[in-house]
Amino acid sequence: MLRLEPRPQASRLWTYASPLLALVLTVLLGVVLFMALGKDPVRGLQMFFWEPIKTSYALGELMVKATPLLVIALGLSVCFRSNVWNIGAEGQFVIGAVCAGGVALLADKDTGRWIVLAVLLAGVLGGMLWAGITALLRDRFNASEILVSLMLVYVADMVLSYLVYGPWKDPAGFNFPQSKTFEAVTQIPRLMSGSRVSVGLLLALVGAGLLWVFLFRTRAGFAQQVGGLAPDAARYAGFSSRKALWVALMVSGGAAGLAGALEVAGPIGQLTPYVPAGYGFAAIIVAFVGRLHPAGMVLSAVLMSMFYIGGELAQSRLGLPKSITGVFQGLLLFCLLACDTLVAYRLRWVAVKKGGV
Repeated sequence: MLRLEPRPQASRLWTYASPLLALVLTVLLGVVLFMALGKDPVRGLQMFFWEPIKTSYALGELMVKATPLLVIALGLSVCFRSNVWNIGAEGQFVIGAVCAGGVALLADKDTGRWIVLAVLLAGVLGGMLWAGITALLRDRFNASEILVSLMLVYVADMVLSYLVYGPWKDPAGFNFPQSKTFEAVTQIPRLMSGSRVSVGLLLALVGAGLLWVFLFRTRAGFAQQVGGLAPDAARYAGFSSRKALWVALMVSGGAAGLAGALEVAGPIGQLTPYVPAGYGFAAIIVAFVGRLHPAGMVLSAVLMSMFYIGGELAQSRLGLPKSITGVFQGLLLFCLLACDTLVAYRLRWVAVKKGGV
């Protein structure tokens, strides 16, 4: 029989092989799922893993989806490495979008291109402000950052709904709950004509590089990680756990807010109730599939964006429900959690003798 035995130390091989095995298992479970739904599994997998990359335009759309996922995941990785569990990046994303949209609505035809920087800065500050509520309650009252950040997601959604149904509703929008379309001058510059890919992609990649330097080449990044892995050792070394808490939440909140600004001033171009797309929650999976490492998160953000696009294509071409995207995301997460068992444990065959082991 097979038994799990603790390893003397964590397996370096399975640390990196576990996400790959989880992806393989997700694909196999996807085949079973498509067959159970009466769909051609080959056609189904094609929607998720081939259609999003088969043309240059499709690759551009893939990068559009991957950009906010990567930006948010980079910020969350600082939190998780610091043992601060920010589950409310979705709310910080929404408030960042709201603040960025508020600045964009101030623009008119005579406004200069400098407004783009103001829009992005407003998004960052909005996300930091929303994350700061969690940091304050954790710091002053020892409130659980998991519950506080998660509950603030729903408050953020209500703030957005109030604005687009109320004071920011477009009077010429045929009573639809949306703001007016932002002036062209507020739009995030695109990298090339004929594609929706913006400079946000470059910002995300630069952010990945900066995060690598911060985590692995600076004393401040070392202090953040020590505080997460060994709080007692961090206090003994003179590192402030309070500072680590605020830095982690401010960085992750600012990153989520920036992603919100890039989204509303980029592909969306206005505020609507549909700004919350689940990126803040999906980025948690991106962060862990990427092993909280900048390079790994770049790859996992692309994979997760394939799930988003594949889910949309499966709806329109195969008649599957919208929830298929979340199903694949959940399968990947649960497969990863299962495969991560092999990092600390190993499987071993044990002969079973008659009457005992």
